[in-house]
Amino acid sequence: MNEVLKLPIGIENFEEIRTKAYYYIDKTRFIEQLLNDSGEVRIFTRPRRFGKTLNMSMLRYFFEIGTDASLFDGLYIAGKQALVSAHLGKYPVIFLSLKNVEGLSFESARYQLVELIAKEARRHRALESSPQLDEDDQKIYAALTQVQDGMYVMAEDVLYGSLQALSELLYKHYQQKVLILIDEYDVPLDKAFQHGYYREMVALMRTLFGKALKTNDALEFAVLTGCLRVSKESIFTGLNNFKILSITDTRFDEQFGFTDAEVRKLLTDYHLESKYAETKEWYDGYRFGNVDVYCPWDVINHVDRVLDDIDARPEAYWINTSGNDLVKRFVAKANKTTRDEIERLIAGEAIEKQLCLDLTYDEIDRSIENLWSVLFTTGYLTQAGRTEAGNYKLVIPNHEIREVFRFQIQEWFKNAVFSNTEQLTAFWKAIEGGDTSEMEAYLNRLLSNSISVFDSKAVDGEKESAYHNLLVGILAGNADWLVKSNREAGDGFADIIVETENPDAGIIMELKYVKDFSAMEQACQRALAQIRDRRYQEYLLNDGRSDITLYGIAFCRKRCRVVAESA
Repeated sequence: MNEVLKLPIGIENFEEIRTKAYYYIDKTRFIEQLLNDSGEVRIFTRPRRFGKTLNMSMLRYFFEIGTDASLFDGLYIAGKQALVSAHLGKYPVIFLSLKNVEGLSFESARYQLVELIAKEARRHRALESSPQLDEDDQKIYAALTQVQDGMYVMAEDVLYGSLQALSELLYKHYQQKVLILIDEYDVPLDKAFQHGYYREMVALMRTLFGKALKTNDALEFAVLTGCLRVSKESIFTGLNNFKILSITDTRFDEQFGFTDAEVRKLLTDYHLESKYAETKEWYDGYRFGNVDVYCPWDVINHVDRVLDDIDARPEAYWINTSGNDLVKRFVAKANKTTRDEIERLIAGEAIEKQLCLDLTYDEIDRSIENLWSVLFTTGYLTQAGRTEAGNYKLVIPNHEIREVFRFQIQEWFKNAVFSNTEQLTAFWKAIEGGDTSEMEAYLNRLLSNSISVFDSKAVDGEKESAYHNLLVGILAGNADWLVKSNREAGDGFADIIVETENPDAGIIMELKYVKDFSAMEQACQRALAQIRDRRYQEYLLNDGRSDITLYGIAFCRKRCRVVAESA
């Protein structure tokens, strides 16, 4: 690559990328596939941040009348002269992205939709003075763009038929059928469900889409994108001229997300070939049809970060673009069987599940099985094949998504621990009193009912660190204690030192992880011997605390053993 191109972080407008020297991974074969594929209405469902909006923008700039043909110079589609001659710049296009159609109330969300459609109608200003439109047509156009007191106003019936009406006006003006492109079609439904006006939004979207996409003589074809494969019964009732192309479909499987070859070329173009392994570990692993793909948002952000700092470690960029509420709900709803399945997923195993890919939003939380399905369709889980019975073998796709699960599990665990104040207070008193039986009972009960976040492939030191962090979090919840972790003391670093409310007392804990239950007692004794041999108690003695309790604590999977001594 002779010219160093900018990386298009957050840039979803195809024209801007092509005219302002941004790096572009060529997805224009999507156009060819779309034209060669039958179907009047096609719905593509892919997870967030997989290039849906950019692809839709690309379609708009290819097909729309008056486009700049040079935007496609040097790209794949430019070599398909017959398709270019027949279709480039030949159609009126209605392009809507519904990603911002939301609000705390139905009225607020409805206005966002009205404003969006009105602005798209105003974008086609040629209709205002079109000799092809009669007086009644002009009144219809005026109803679509009416403004009162600085706000767009659209009557209920006008809104219901707005996309159909606009397409008919464009058809009359250009004497050419219209393309309708609707990006993130399911966002208004998701937001409506979250804020309690789902039924109203479903009714609106069903009528709006029904009029625009069914028996619309002005329609050439339509393309919709979204995250969730919303069931036909919710908003597509009576619509028989459409096909859904989800992440399980082999058609168009390379057109959303980056392939391995595309990522290798990107890294090579920026002389970052050495970063391939970590990029693959963190951001690859999504299975669309027959192809493994990377999340584009992650890859672009990681390359940009590394160009600024060659030693920068991978980060969870995809995670940070949402609240990951779905995983939070899933973890909170999990029973003991599901918690065991989550542990297996985190350990790198596959879980076999029968999935329902067509759901309405109000069905998602009705059962844990529905949540498995949504986690799959939204990218938090991917498939590693199918069983003979047709069930999906689900796995966590990569390191980043594993971190999503770990974070939400830790948040759930923290809430579970601190919501039971009676048991927690009893545990703290047991620590102060040297009651190892009560300490063991509490920790064993806690571990048994929790979700382990320890990767089975992790080295023992990493597993010990996970138990360490868990225990520090529980102890730090006591507002009257000063808890210090990995503090330099004596001839080494003590795992945990606690300065209690009693100025004469203190606690030192040393933790060990073992692979076999039979080794737990011996590990506790080794931990106590380490405290004494390295004189960790001197830290508290130097603070005037002479009543010191030493704890050797051993963990093995979901069991612990506690042994105590006085210093």
